[in-house]
Amino acid sequence: MQIFPAIDLRGGKVVRLYQGDYGQETVYGMDPAVQAREFLSAGAQYLHLVDLDGARDGAPANLDSIAAIARQGGLFIEVGGGIRTERRIQEYLDLGVQRCILGTVAVKDFAFTVRMAQKYGEQIAVGVDARDGYVAVNGWKELSQERGLDFCYRLRDAGVKTVIYTDISRDGAGQGTNLDLYAELVQIEGLDIVASGGVSTLEELRLLERMDVRGAILGKALYTGRLDLKAVLEEVGAC
Repeated sequence: MQIFPAIDLRGGKVVRLYQGDYGQETVYGMDPAVQAREFLSAGAQYLHLVDLDGARDGAPANLDSIAAIARQGGLFIEVGGGIRTERRIQEYLDLGVQRCILGTVAVKDFAFTVRMAQKYGEQIAVGVDARDGYVAVNGWKELSQERGLDFCYRLRDAGVKTVIYTDISRDGAGQGTNLDLYAELVQIEGLDIVASGGVSTLEELRLLERMDVRGAILGKALYTGRLDLKAVLEEVGAC
């Protein structure tokens, strides 16, 4: 299973939000490139980056930090947050980012998402962020009318290969991840599922791996010391 330590960027800093609430922010570092090097030193092969300013405002605002991390090399980098045009996708890919994550635009302009998935293939993923089973957009501030599970089937049928699915209610809460949800999502044939939101124990990671979840994103649990990245990678991060 692929393990993605996460760096959430806001104002050029490494932060974490509680359940997507921009008013409940904790700063964990002033230099995202340093944090990325620490993950690499622990053995990470993958990195999940989120431009929180971009997710909220629709215009990426942490490009310099992302470029600095990409220049360091050594990591498969996926980036999300405010990616709503092909120009932005190409800009990130030109920096050395391996995969761009579409979020709000995937809901609001599905035709665009289909075109990008067909053109860029596995360089495109979709982040499905859900609260109470329904897809949330605009930095998690707005709920759509579409159920997350139904949306995942639509994405699969449109040619999307990877979905990063976040249960917002579990994100940053330290209450564990929604295992029942991922057991259901992995039944969607032809779609790789990456678990995000609340993953906080090795046992959860073992269970996700046994379900054939493709990857897991680790955030707050790493920053608070609840999980040790090196130990996680020795246990479940074999591919």
